Amino acid sequence: ITHLVFSHLHSDHMMDYARLVHAAWDAGAPPLKVHGPAPIAEVTRRLFGPEGAFAFDLHARTDLKPSQEVWLARGGSLPRPWPRPEITEIAAGDRIEGEGWRIESCTVPHAQPILDCFGFALSSGGRSFVYSGDAGLCAPLRALAQDADLLLHWCYRLDGEAAPAGMAAVTPTPSEIAAMAAEAGVKRLMLTHFRAHMDSDANIAAALAAMRGAFDGPVSVAEDLEVHTI
Repeated sequence: ITHLVFSHLHSDHMMDYARLVHAAWDAGAPPLKVHGPAPIAEVTRRLFGPEGAFAFDLHARTDLKPSQEVWLARGGSLPRPWPRPEITEIAAGDRIEGEGWRIESCTVPHAQPILDCFGFALSSGGRSFVYSGDAGLCAPLRALAQDADLLLHWCYRLDGEAAPAGMAAVTPTPSEIAAMAAEAGVKRLMLTHFRAHMDSDANIAAALAAMRGAFDGPVSVAEDLEVHTI
């Protein structure tokens, strides 16, 4: 893993961030290139800075003689620097580019004004993958998803399920997401982020049926550890 891109900084989207950074560092990998909304730089400092949550662990791993000997035996050199992920804080509309790929971004309604929240479109080799982040339906995301090969969209409630006060506008149902995908010319639609009460065979079947009622392409609900080729 060389790049990490955050849609927003709710804990369920970044709780494993520290573990990933630490594991890459301890394996001697190059620093991760991290892109995400502010305050990801401050979050990183509070984890790995001189007074950060992992400062005690890092002092032990870099300052103790036995730890230094283990590091040298693994091919490292001294002094051993602490983890230093390369942080780029992004704003809506920013583009992230790598070798043969690019990511475009847009703002999506979710946890504003406390958190900035983004959707992303990854393009490579003439194919496009769009990730909604945790998003209510909005024109910027629809534009980002135009003609996408695969749209992965969060889904927090089912059709016919009442929304908590004030949340209806930012918690689209399977049929509403499918209608937007159809309007955008998306080729394939996948839902994710089902809550526990939604994740039953009957409710998944109902979600798929609702999607098929508004969208002609392939539809599915994402499961852990699946691999998909675009």
